[in-house]
Amino acid sequence: MDWKPDRTAKKAIYKQLAEYIENGIADGTFPPDKPLPSERTLAKELTINRSTVIAAYDELESNGLIHRNRGSGTTISKDIWGITKKRIPSWNRYIEAGSFLPNLPVMQRIRKEAVEHKMINLASGELSEDLFPIKYLREITSTRSFFGSLGYDHPLGNEVLRNTITKHVKQCRRIETNPSSILITSGAQQALHLVVQCLLKPGDAVALEDPSYSYNLPIFKSAGIKTHFLQVDKDGVNPDDLLLLHKKHRIRMIFLNPAFQNPTGTLLQKEKYKAILDISSEHGIPVVEDDPYSLISFTDEEVSTLKSMDVHGNVLYISSLSKIVASGLRIGWIIGPAPVIERLADAKQQIDFGHAILNQWIANDFLESENFHSHIKRLVKELESRRNQIVTSLKFYLKDQVEFSIPQGGIHIWCRVKKDYNEMQLLEESMKRGVIFVPGSTMGSKKGFVRFTFAREDEPSIHEGIKRFAEALNSL
Repeated sequence: MDWKPDRTAKKAIYKQLAEYIENGIADGTFPPDKPLPSERTLAKELTINRSTVIAAYDELESNGLIHRNRGSGTTISKDIWGITKKRIPSWNRYIEAGSFLPNLPVMQRIRKEAVEHKMINLASGELSEDLFPIKYLREITSTRSFFGSLGYDHPLGNEVLRNTITKHVKQCRRIETNPSSILITSGAQQALHLVVQCLLKPGDAVALEDPSYSYNLPIFKSAGIKTHFLQVDKDGVNPDDLLLLHKKHRIRMIFLNPAFQNPTGTLLQKEKYKAILDISSEHGIPVVEDDPYSLISFTDEEVSTLKSMDVHGNVLYISSLSKIVASGLRIGWIIGPAPVIERLADAKQQIDFGHAILNQWIANDFLESENFHSHIKRLVKELESRRNQIVTSLKFYLKDQVEFSIPQGGIHIWCRVKKDYNEMQLLEESMKRGVIFVPGSTMGSKKGFVRFTFAREDEPSIHEGIKRFAEALNSL
């Protein structure tokens, strides 16, 4: 065999071998009337481990390209070159070739474990069901009649809901806007996707917080966007760092989560708001403000938004009901200049022909009712109690093994683990004990951090979860 594996390539050797054999089957290098080399023979000829050949043959067999029969060796599937002349697509190659990149394997694993096994979930950014306003939402659906159309709605989203959001953001976030500058989206995540896909092009440079939820979002890599990072300290990002990044990389867009940032829980200092907006105006750089948490403040101090101070229309403001009402409603919105909103709406139309009208109806009725404000008061009180519980549990079980700042709002706490440890081993040990969290490397460049979320579990479960995490850490 003339072929040799490329040991410098990023692609695993077993995948290289499987691809070579598949191409050889197609071009006749491996004829259908002769068996393929045995695993042992092929391993010796290529100077690779037999397990590598086994993995390559496993992949070929799973794709229906070969048969492995004890005693008669490995042969090419008759379904390919038999009487029917049918080929089974190599789905793995299609999966790998797609331009839309998957989530990080560790994040896929965390989500799978959370769904398939009973875990204390300190990883999910979702509210627990007892924090959903179920009573109020049931009242809307059971006592009020729906009079709207069930056809396709306005491209920007239901006009009644956009009017309600206009009043909501003015009252609760001090943002002046109008319905024609609002696009209803399927949560904040879709809004981010639309911005990246419609307003940026491959090779553009953007500034992201480090650490941040956006740190390893595959949407940037899928779109060919170059990401550069702004370090987040106890007061948020440093505007001077932003200037330096722009001078060096010509930043095209800035992505920020100023209020109770995910994952650090920090609140950007108010004096930094003006500095960031000044940089944006001076250099013509748009700012995308992601604001899931500004209404979840545990102090009496009002939390400002960048958008409320934006006099030039430089800020695209994204928010949703996912973190404050219910994630399953899938109601988010983006506020910005009307031409930008129309461009994003056109793209959304191509994807889904607009948002589900029944969800918009429920969201509208709840947002404009007094029940919304009652719910937020209760939510803040409950989340503050859970915040207090996780702080108490961390201090009790981990003492001086971790460092953290106590968040004054939001749903996350960011911890530095002082002990030198293997991150994936800690996650595995924790999952064995029935608790999951988010490893810091998925959200930032610095080693030794973990993110705990305190919105998904009640106080006894939080206490037990930190106990199990401490046991896992101490077992390493």
